[in-house]
Amino acid sequence: MMTLDFFITSLIVVLIPGTGVVYTLSTALAAGKRASVYAALGCTTGIVPHLLASVLGLSALLHASALAFQGLKFAGVAYLLYLAYATWRDRAAFALGDTPQASSAWNIALKACLLNVLNPKLTIFFLAFLPQFISPSGPAPAVQMLSLSAVFMAMTFAVFLLYGLLAHSLRRHVIESQRVQDWLRRGFAASFAALGVNLAFAQR
Repeated sequence: MMTLDFFITSLIVVLIPGTGVVYTLSTALAAGKRASVYAALGCTTGIVPHLLASVLGLSALLHASALAFQGLKFAGVAYLLYLAYATWRDRAAFALGDTPQASSAWNIALKACLLNVLNPKLTIFFLAFLPQFISPSGPAPAVQMLSLSAVFMAMTFAVFLLYGLLAHSLRRHVIESQRVQDWLRRGFAASFAALGVNLAFAQR
């Protein structure tokens, strides 16, 4: 059921910096405004499998099965560590030229999508969070779940897009020296690595 509590809680969850926010920010700084839109869209699309899993009851299986949870979790850890390594190695990523670094829209969106698809905590989030707002007197639970999820995804896209656009607007101010570029590259690489380690120790 759409309530003020749902909107406030969802907004807080979306605003908290995580893998999607870090990726969107780094993409906006490295590849520009349009790329940040693709990153935000990809992160939002990555929510869909977790939504479907929740609606179909697969999240309950993931929550109950330690093996399923651990498998998906460590796939996510491996991907985050790969992003950390790739960001650390790519010395040209934050170089400031006349135009932002060119990058394929498909590649940006796919990487962003995988970040959320490989995060098992999102499925558990949908299992634990959304059912609290399902009204027994309302439409079918699946319909309510889809409606609430659509609102949550719209908020995710809007907030991530805002993060990306703000980062892009500051691009020329923050990337004006090789030293700043190096610190940004290392900082984002460290952030991805830290998020990976955090996910590795996450409990169901």
